Amino acid sequence: MAAQNELFPIQKTDAEWQTELSPEAFKVLRKHGTERAGTSPLDKIYDVGTYSCAGCGTPLFLADTKFNSGTGWPSFFLPIDGAVETTVDRTLFMSRTEVHCAKCGGHLGHVFNDGPKPTGLRYCMNGISMDFTPQA
Repeated sequence: MAAQNELFPIQKTDAEWQTELSPEAFKVLRKHGTERAGTSPLDKIYDVGTYSCAGCGTPLFLADTKFNSGTGWPSFFLPIDGAVETTVDRTLFMSRTEVHCAKCGGHLGHVFNDGPKPTGLRYCMNGISMDFTPQA
């Protein structure tokens, strides 16, 4: 996958990531895994706050861009400007747009063209890839 070959500002070895992340988070963020639908507590949080990369802490999405997609994964219609990058994912015999943290390259999920206005996009994210910080 292209993102593994790109250079991101935060570079760590797999061994370093494994000491900082849970096995589940490592599988998703660093090995492009996917958590099971409906397993993330972040899917049902609609409080005011910020969703950040669980790997490096980079703010990714504001809560006011979150919506209930009914997919079982936290979904957003707009990332924070410059927070994410995308690559083409050709696994599973299809072509999808994969979303990565722009700072550490961590795999967050995929973006689809079936979201709400104003963007029409659905950033379908793995909850384990993110942390939520409520607004104080």
